[in-house]
Amino acid sequence: MTNPDASELTPRIGKVARRELALRGYTRYHQLTTVTPQELLRIHGVGPKAIRILAEELETRGLGFAAA
Repeated sequence: MTNPDASELTPRIGKVARRELALRGYTRYHQLTTVTPQELLRIHGVGPKAIRILAEELETRGLGFAAA
């Protein structure tokens, strides 16, 4: 099982979102470039606020979500 504490994703998205993303293998920002926001919204605990925060974090790194 993946440890959400080992995730580089910001804790601003919430504990449940970080845990559920980690369980699906998303612990690094570059991994989020392979999925769309719509796909992430299907994950329990990942809502519009988490998507907004993750998009901001990706942008600061020169990255973005996959195109729909």
